Amino acid sequence: MTPCQTIADTQDRVGESPVWDVRSQRLWWVDIEGPFVRCCQPGSLEPVQSWRMPERVGCIALTGVQGQLVAAMETGIARITLHEGAQANVQWLARITHPAAGMRFNDGRCDASGRLWVGTMVMDMSLASSQGGLYCLDERGLTGPHVTGLRTPNGLGMSPDGRVLYLSDSHPTVQKIWAFDLDVVTGTLSQQRLFVDMNPWPGRPDGAAVDAQGHYWICGNDAGQIHAFDAQGHWARSLTVPMPKPSMCAFGGAELDQLLVTSIIPAQTTEAARGLSGAVIALQPGVRGMPEPVFSRFPASV
Repeated sequence: MTPCQTIADTQDRVGESPVWDVRSQRLWWVDIEGPFVRCCQPGSLEPVQSWRMPERVGCIALTGVQGQLVAAMETGIARITLHEGAQANVQWLARITHPAAGMRFNDGRCDASGRLWVGTMVMDMSLASSQGGLYCLDERGLTGPHVTGLRTPNGLGMSPDGRVLYLSDSHPTVQKIWAFDLDVVTGTLSQQRLFVDMNPWPGRPDGAAVDAQGHYWICGNDAGQIHAFDAQGHWARSLTVPMPKPSMCAFGGAELDQLLVTSIIPAQTTEAARGLSGAVIALQPGVRGMPEPVFSRFPASV
């Protein structure tokens, strides 16, 4: 087991989207099924703060304003302003008409130019529906899908130079990670290619992060592991975590040398096997990450 520190034992049903704010030295994340947005300052005596959202929130992104985030939920993407006393103001930036019933936004991440890339999925994974897609929010509004045929889009991340976008599909019938060329000026994706076939590896490819050297770190959901691959898709190392379903990771801490990991509480497992399921933990992987990009390309109107 890789040594770790418990950051927050919040018993999240589906903990996701950890985002480290280098300005305030705070960690933000969500419990999709809560549905909560949460925040804490590791190492301080402050309790975890939580804000209930009007819909399931799949992912969040920082903005240039303290206490303000962008959140991708079920029916759209909103700017949320979070106040003391668990009060939240929600301003919708874009709405979506999904191609099927029972869908929501899932994993998302900003690129270096301030766009938000975010996937959609059918919530009932037993349907194995491929109606999901990858969308982009910027000053044009919500565009896409730029990638179609997705079942459970995850693993979004950007290379250090911002010119490669990574995307996984964590559905048990897929379990693949792709790389795309990203035109940082136009926001155009091209040259989709297989980056890693995760089927031979332990765990389904869930949320991910990229370190400053260009290694791609992906949570192996169901296997209690996190795998690192180099920029060519070759395996570099694996870490073992004290929960079976790590869901997403992000680099944080004062030196950006911690790997912060959210997790999911399994539906059926023994108490002993659950470990720290539902908690947020910090690992010391021996590498550093990059500051989380900030969403800055707000659309003019909904």
